[in-house]
Amino acid sequence: MANIKSAIKRVQITRVRTVQNAAYKSMMKTSIRRFETSLKDNNVENAKVTLLKALRVIDKLAGKGIIHKNMAARKKSQLTRRYNQIAS
Repeated sequence: MANIKSAIKRVQITRVRTVQNAAYKSMMKTSIRRFETSLKDNNVENAKVTLLKALRVIDKLAGKGIIHKNMAARKKSQLTRRYNQIAS
């Protein structure tokens, strides 16, 4: 355990941010799951709406530094490619 006051504060901040980041990542996974569900239903209209929501969430997390920008680009590319396959 840390003895220095600033180190104790950093440990507390790290715990709080770890919980917040886990919630953000869960939100991202949920939006991706909703998109995949709409793809399975072959509902192109709903798939487009859920795709845009998922892309927005991914961009937000990359901007906050919760996920790496290359991971965000990869996820967005994969989702868009899957949407384009079903839309055409």
